Order: sequence, then C-alpha cells, then structure tokens
Amino acid sequence: MKKPVAIDLYSGCGGLTLGLKQAGFKVVGAVEIDPLAVETYEANHKNVHVWPKHIRKVSVAEVRRKFGLNPGDLDLLAGCPPCQGFSTMTTLNGKRPRRDPRNNLVLEFIRFVRGLKPKAIMIENVPGLETDKRMRKVRRVLKELGYECNSDVLDAADYGVPQRRRRFILLAGRKRTIPFANPARAKRTVSSAFARLSKRRARNDPLHALGEKRSGKVTKLIRLIPKNGGNRLDLGKRRQLDCHRNCDGFKDVYGRMAWNDVAPTITGGCCNPSKGRFLHPTRNRCITLREAALLQTFPPTYFFSTKRGKFPAAQMIGNALPPEFIRRHARAVIKSLRLTVANDRASRKPHHAHVLN
Repeated sequence: MKKPVAIDLYSGCGGLTLGLKQAGFKVVGAVEIDPLAVETYEANHKNVHVWPKHIRKVSVAEVRRKFGLNPGDLDLLAGCPPCQGFSTMTTLNGKRPRRDPRNNLVLEFIRFVRGLKPKAIMIENVPGLETDKRMRKVRRVLKELGYECNSDVLDAADYGVPQRRRRFILLAGRKRTIPFANPARAKRTVSSAFARLSKRRARNDPLHALGEKRSGKVTKLIRLIPKNGGNRLDLGKRRQLDCHRNCDGFKDVYGRMAWNDVAPTITGGCCNPSKGRFLHPTRNRCITLREAALLQTFPPTYFFSTKRGKFPAAQMIGNALPPEFIRRHARAVIKSLRLTVANDRASRKPHHAHVLN
C-alpha cells in the first residue's frame, strides 16, 4: 500500500499535520484562516497546499480538482474545528456561551465528508464537544453516510504527551470501526521533554530566548516558591500577592512544574505564571515558548512565527494539537486502512475447487 493521503481542515500551526506525517500519511492540503498560523504552517510544511481563508469559502469541488480526487479516493479527512466556544473555561465564566458562532464550523466538516467520501475521518477537540448537539448531528449524518464512529474523551498524557490534556477524539471508518491507539506503557515527564533541547540549541533558538518582564514584587514571589512542584499556597497567606489573599481562585496559579511528572495542560497563557502552573521546575521564570512547544511534543526545530509578538505565538502553541497524540491514533487509522485493503484483495481472489483423485 502506498502512502495514504490526508487533508487537514482547520490546520492551525500544523500539530495535526505533523502527527499525521509522523504516522506515515502524505498530507496534501490544509485550510486555515489565521495569517500567523498560516505563516508558521507553511514554513514547516512546504509541500502542502494551504487555503488561507475561511473554510466556508473553500469549495469541495475546488479541493477535488486540485488533487484529482474522485469521491472515495481520499484516505483520511482530519481536523480540529475552532474549540473556544466549547471550552469549559469559557462557558463556565459566561464570557463565551454556547451561542458562539464559531461552534457551527464543526458542521462544515460534514460538507467535506459528503463531497469527498473519505475512507476514514478524524475529529479532535475539547471535551465539551462530545455532548454538544452539533456533535450529535455529526454522528447521525456520518452513520447515514455509512460510517461507523468511535469516540471518547482521552488524556494525551496516556499517549506519550508529557502533559495532562483531556481531548475529545472521534475516529470513523467507512463500514469499519477504527479503534484508538493503545495507551503508552509509561508517561513522559517534564524532564524528558526538556532534555530534547540541548544547551547549544537553546543558546541559538530565538523562541527560547524570548524573555519576560516581571515587577520586583512578582519576581520575589517566584523566587520564594519551592522548587520542583511547589506553589504559592506553600508560602502562606502573608507572603502571597494581595489578589491571591483575597481570592483563592485557581490553585495552580504561580505554581512550578515538577521534573518527574507530566505538565499541566499547555494553554495560550503558558508564558504567564498568573494563568496556571507554568513556572519552570527550578529556574525563577516561566517556561519559555520553546519549552511549551516541547511539552506539546513539537520537535525542537519546529518554527513558530513571532511576527506579532510573544503572546500571539504562545496562543498559537497552546491551541495546537500535540503531534504525538495524533501520531499514535493516526497509526491506528493506517492499520485499519491496510487491513481493509488486504481484506478487499482477499475477497477478489478466485476460489479454486480442489479435486480429489
């Protein structure tokens, strides 16, 4: 079987595409609207054709013409629709209700499924999508089109990613159920992730060199927090910031990561200690953007554009799909595709009667 072909919808900076490539897919096309993500994606995936516009403005006929695809030819259609509207954080605090218009973009996936009729489908998102009415509609339509769906909320930490990251994932096969990958034998740690960045590479990495500016009061607080997993609660109320004394808030704020444990979920606030447990295990600073990307399982050479500054780049890294999580499940998809091909070939072989003398 030649390399299976995939298309990545809502590609972001390329985490999904990278995981698919590492699994053995040939990714030929991607759709992404954000210019910073497009710049990053194209720098890392030069041979993939990108449509840099809203997915509603990309026609299925255009995609089919571009790659010479007939319905049923494409091996995998994959994507992570915009997830902000399904996020627990944003729906609980009332800032971004389920009426968020971006929520409906998951239905664009169905338009591409109808037109391309791929052999397999992968959808990945935050856990909130699992119970949303739009996902119920997606499952219903996929079933009507002859797909068998397998979906669940999984923790990326169980699949070789050194961070706790619960994600909804759906795998669907045409007339075949595609199983998830087997969990990894052991969890990767912060220490193992950071070890991928050599001292020499760190000195020459502009993403790693982006500094931070803190007030004297905050800098002093960070120095006091116990190394290797400590947090502000270890200091007692007297030595905490006023805002923390008056409001308990999130317990992980101004917390350090631990060397021999997985990291917390990497978010767009990963370079800000007030956003979570994002302090380095032993150094008196936040993790760098390169360290955040390593915890997302991007290789140390992966380029991220900082054209718009540090915080947009951090948002891009935090929004990305961990390539290793995708790689493992994409391998399961390839195994299923190959099994289907083998079974089809076996069913086409002529059966000869045996004559007994």
